[in-house]
Amino acid sequence: MSDLTRLTRELIGSTQEENTSKIPDPVRDFIEKITFATPEDILAAVHDVLAEDWMAMPVWARNLAYRLACLQRPDDAELLREAAADLFSFGPDWDEVAEELRARATRLEE
Repeated sequence: MSDLTRLTRELIGSTQEENTSKIPDPVRDFIEKITFATPEDILAAVHDVLAEDWMAMPVWARNLAYRLACLQRPDDAELLREAAADLFSFGPDWDEVAEELRARATRLEE
């Protein structure tokens, strides 16, 4: 079984209890909204929140936001560098991913 499958099963078990969700409504609402947001909307929200309090947004939410924006704009070198810089801020767990984003940005600019 892959790690992702195992974690998915753990997620299901951790969020279901007697037919009620244990995920806080704001977390669920954020995930549902960001899943279908445009990269412009995602980045505007991230920039607004980070300008107010750079550490307030949970790392998992930042990673998800940048990941979804980068998937929608895979050829945006500036965005790839921004996402990489954010990942480096919370490493070293994501340093390898951040390095790849920076390398992709460099290749795009060549």
